[in-house]
Amino acid sequence: MPYALPAARVLGLTTLVLLCAAPAASAAQSWSVVPAAGGAADGRPSVYAEGTPGTVLQDAVSVVNPGGRPLTVRLRGADADSTADGASTVREGATGTGAWIAFAGRADGRRTAARALSLRVPAHTRADVPFTVAVPADAAPGDHPGAIVAGAAGRTAAVRIQLRVAGPALSALTVEHVRVGSGRISYQLVNRGTTVLTPRLAVHADGVLGDVLDRAPRTLPVDLLPGRRVTLHEPWTGPPVLDAVEVRLTVTAAGGARGTATASARFVPWWAPAGAGAVLAAVVAFFALRRRGRPERPGPWRHRRRSRESGAAVEQPGTEVELTGAVA
Repeated sequence: MPYALPAARVLGLTTLVLLCAAPAASAAQSWSVVPAAGGAADGRPSVYAEGTPGTVLQDAVSVVNPGGRPLTVRLRGADADSTADGASTVREGATGTGAWIAFAGRADGRRTAARALSLRVPAHTRADVPFTVAVPADAAPGDHPGAIVAGAAGRTAAVRIQLRVAGPALSALTVEHVRVGSGRISYQLVNRGTTVLTPRLAVHADGVLGDVLDRAPRTLPVDLLPGRRVTLHEPWTGPPVLDAVEVRLTVTAAGGARGTATASARFVPWWAPAGAGAVLAAVVAFFALRRRGRPERPGPWRHRRRSRESGAAVEQPGTEVELTGAVA
């Protein structure tokens, strides 16, 4: 019959396997890709490049493998993008800056340039990877953000490429679709220019009796890419209980970009409609009871109706009546 291990021994073996696997897993997850210059990581948060249309720009990134096993990393260029709420991401299928990026490699003993590159990095090694950005001759002036994306060991990392094509640039934005409710102010920002914007937001609200909200300008955690639209929310947890307000948002950014928008809102507590209905009902009931308690006073039209029914003339106050005919 099969031999059954005691439960305590099974638990001990399982713990030992997990402890042995943990360093390998953590080592595989600890690799990184960073900007590099002069054959070494230089501490830059991103790669910044600027040139005229038709030029070819050069730089490099480093893939660092601190683990004890070799690591295969795949590099590719990508277009920078942002989600609907302003978070940074990359777009699948490069058509802009990502398509202008090429990596230096070797094929058949010759140096070549490729849109993607698979690289095997030995253990405890840093591999420097040169790349180029070929700016098309018809590239429009302004910012063209991109990224170098690296994938290995089940995860991805990226180095941002901040590329600016020389020429006249425009910084412009608009604030749209402002709404107030549910404890927040919702709005949309649209980059109408050609430069990446880091917006600053100021909020002001006027009520019937004066200011009810006044927030100084603050920098938003958003990099607004040219042509992009993002939806943001400003919390307002202490609005007035009973008031009619006008909310004004003012957004500014470098380069003279400025946009404003307003929205009106009415704050009515839940008990206000019920209270108004109760007061109205009480007023109606009061007048109804007051009218019912008064004695009925016949009007002139009732005198006339009774006169026609009896066939006799009835003298009305202030009216002279002449009777003719024989007297028995």
